[in-house]
Amino acid sequence: QVQLVESGGGLVQAGGSLRLSCAASGRTFRSYVMGWFRQAPGKEREFVAAISWTGSTYYADSVKGRITISRDNAKKTVYLQMNSLKPEDTAVYYCAAGVTVRPSWSPLDFESWGQGTQVTVSS
Repeated sequence: QVQLVESGGGLVQAGGSLRLSCAASGRTFRSYVMGWFRQAPGKEREFVAAISWTGSTYYADSVKGRITISRDNAKKTVYLQMNSLKPEDTAVYYCAAGVTVRPSWSPLDFESWGQGTQVTVSS
C-alpha cells in the first residue's frame, strides 16, 4: 500500500478554481491507478476522476470539461485541477490508489485512501 496526503482544498467562489494535490509515499507509485473521489454531507462517496499509470484519464460526466487529473510519477504526486467550480462541487475530496481497478470506478477497488481535503464553493 501507499500512504496518501491531500492538500489544496479551501473556500472559493462559484466560477473560481482550485488545484488539489495528493502526495504519495511508497516505492510502487507508478503501478497504481490514482483516483479522486468526493463526498458531500449526507451523500455517498462518488467518483470524480482517475488516471492510469500510463496517463490515461477518466472523468465523471458531472465534471468533464471542468476538472483535469494529472500525475507526476517522479514526484509521486497526483493533481486535480478544478475550474468553473459550482456550489454543488462542495464536498470532502479524497485521493485514492488501487492496483486492479475496474472501469466501474467503485471505491471498493481502491486500497489506499488519504484523509480528505474540504472544498467549499460559495454561490
